Amino acid sequence: MKIANHKNITYTKAGMFEETRFEKIHNVIFTESNAASVLVAKEIADLIREKEAQNKPCVLGLATGSSPIKVYEELVRMHREEGLSFANVITFNLDEYYPMDKGNIQSYFYFMHEHLFNHIDILPENINIPDGLVSTEDLYQYCIDYEMKIKAVGGLDFQLLGIGRTGHIGFNEPGSHYNSGTRSITLDHITRVDAAPSFLGIENVPRKAITMGIGTVLAAKRIVLLAWGGNKAEILKATIEGEITPEVPATYLQNHTNTTFVIDEAAASELTRVKTPWLVTNCVWDDDLKLKAVVWLSELTGKPFLKLTDKDYNNNGMSGLLTEEGTAYDLNIKMFNKLQHTITGWPGGKPNADDSNRPERASIPKKRVIIFSPHPDDDVISMGGTFDRLVEQGHEVHVAYQTSGNIAVSDEEALKFAEITKSLCPECEETQSIINFLKIKTDNDIDSVEVRQLKGLIRRSESLGATRYFGLKDENVHFLDLPFYETGTIKKNNLSEEDIQIMCDLIDTIKPHQIYAAGDLADPHGTHKVCLDSLFEALKILKPKPYMNDCWVWLYRGAWHEWESYQIEMAVPMSPDQVLRKRHAIFYHQSQKDGVMFQGGDSREFWVRAEDRNRLTAKKYNDLGLADYAAIEAFKRYHF
Repeated sequence: MKIANHKNITYTKAGMFEETRFEKIHNVIFTESNAASVLVAKEIADLIREKEAQNKPCVLGLATGSSPIKVYEELVRMHREEGLSFANVITFNLDEYYPMDKGNIQSYFYFMHEHLFNHIDILPENINIPDGLVSTEDLYQYCIDYEMKIKAVGGLDFQLLGIGRTGHIGFNEPGSHYNSGTRSITLDHITRVDAAPSFLGIENVPRKAITMGIGTVLAAKRIVLLAWGGNKAEILKATIEGEITPEVPATYLQNHTNTTFVIDEAAASELTRVKTPWLVTNCVWDDDLKLKAVVWLSELTGKPFLKLTDKDYNNNGMSGLLTEEGTAYDLNIKMFNKLQHTITGWPGGKPNADDSNRPERASIPKKRVIIFSPHPDDDVISMGGTFDRLVEQGHEVHVAYQTSGNIAVSDEEALKFAEITKSLCPECEETQSIINFLKIKTDNDIDSVEVRQLKGLIRRSESLGATRYFGLKDENVHFLDLPFYETGTIKKNNLSEEDIQIMCDLIDTIKPHQIYAAGDLADPHGTHKVCLDSLFEALKILKPKPYMNDCWVWLYRGAWHEWESYQIEMAVPMSPDQVLRKRHAIFYHQSQKDGVMFQGGDSREFWVRAEDRNRLTAKKYNDLGLADYAAIEAFKRYHF
C-alpha cells in the first residue's frame, strides 16, 4: 500500500479506523471526498514518475462517472502546475455504452476527453476506450483484441474503479463470471435508472455496453475503488463484509491482494465498525453515541426506550455502556428525554417560554430566516410544513432559490408555454425562434440561452405560486441563479468566487437569525452538494461579522433520504391539515409532476415521497416511545 501525506491526512493501510473481523477488503474512510481524491491522484502521479524513471510505460485502467472526477482534476492540476507528464502513460478505459457515438456528450469517450485527456500531454495513440460503434459482426473479435492489447503492454499497473448500486465494477453486472474478459453486456435496470439523469430520461439510456471483464480487472497489479455518498452505503457493506457472490460482482475484489476502497463517511455509514462500533471495540461513550446505540437497540428488539432492560443491553454487546451508566432504567430515561427535547411546534423558538429543553431559542422572538433551496421546489418538498409554520408564527421569512432548475423542465413543457405565449403575441420573433429550436432539437443539442430562460421562468412562476400559497410576500423570494448551474447541460461548472459572493451578499443583506439549507449530499445529480458547499464557503467568509453570532444553521434532507432518528436535533410535527397544505404547495410545481426528469430510483412522485418520509419519521419516534404524530419534518444543526 502506498503511503502519502496531504494536509495532515494520512493515507495508510490502517486508514482512519482499525479494520475489523467483519471486513474482507482493505478500506480507508475520509471525512470528505476532495481530500481523498487528491491522495489517490498523488498515488497515480507517483506511479507515473516511478515508471518514467525506469523508462517504462505506465499502464492505467480508468473509470468514468462522478466518483473519479476530482481525481482527474487533480491530475490535470499536477500536469499544469507541477510538470507531471503523461508522455509515458497508456490508458485503457473500463467500458462504453453500446451503441454510442464518440461525439455524443453522454459517451465515455467524450467524458474522458472533457475531464482528462484534452488537458494533459498523453499521446492520442496511447488512449484506449471501447468503440461504441463497432459493428455487431465485429464486436466479438473487437473485445478479444482489446484484451490482447492490454496484455501486449504488460497488463494494467493500476486500475481505478467506481461501484454501482448493483455491485457492478465496470459494467460487470450481477451474474458476471470471475474469469470474464472484455465483452458486450446487457445493463441492469437499476444501472439504467441511475444513468437516466444524464440522459434526460431512462428511455434514452442504452440497454447494452462494452466492458472489461472481472478477470481483466483482477489482473491489475493495483486496484483503487472510489465511492462517495450514502446511496453507496448498502452495496459497500455487502461488498466489504459479505460473501463472494456473482450477484455482487465487486465482492470478487476480496480475492485481490492489493486493493483499497477509498470512501467517505456517508458511503461507510453501513459498515459495522461505523454503524455499530460497540460490536467491534470498546467505545468512548459520549451522549451522541449513547443515543445512537439506544435507538439501534430499540429498533433491534422492537421495544420503546422505556421498556429496554439490562438483559437487552447485555445480550447485544452493550454491557460496557451499562457499566458506565449504572442501570438500563437511568439510561433509558436520559435518552428518552434527549430525543423528546428535539420535538417542537415552534421551529423559530416559542416566545416567552423556557427554552432550556427546546431546540431553538426563545430569546429572539421574531427571527429573520433564510430558507435556501437548491432547486425551485426543494423548500416545499423537504420542509414545507416548517416553512408554513415559520410564516404563520410571524417570522421574517426569506426563500432563496439557488439555481434556476431549468435543466429539469422537459422540452415538451417548454414548447407548451412557448406556444401559449405565441398565441398571445403572434408577432414575437423570439418566441417563434424558441418554438423552432425545440421542434428540431436533437439529443446532443444544448438548450439555447432563450430556451434556458423560458424553462427558468416556468420554475420561477411555480415557486411564486407555492410561496404565495404560504402567505409569503414576493419581495421575500430571491432567485439567485448561481452561475455554476447555468451550463444548459447536466454537467455543471465548479463552484466559483462569483457563486460564493452571491451567497454572501444575500446573507449579509438579511442578517438572518436562522438559515435552513439542504444537507442531502446523496442528491443524484450533485447540485445539492455544490449548493451546500456554496453556503459553507460563504459562512467561512461571513463568520467574523457580529450578526453571525446569533445565526444558527439547520440542515434538512432532500427528497432522497431522511436523517436517522439519532441524528435529528429538531423535529417539527405536522397535523393532517398541515400535511395537506404542504401537498398543495408541492402541487404548484407542475413541471415536476407526472414523469419528472430526475426521478432517481424511486418511481413515486415527490409529494408522495415527502409524505411517506414524514409519516415514517413520525412512526419511528412513536415506536421509540414518543408521542404519535401524523408526520414530522426533521433537521440537524450545523455548527460553523
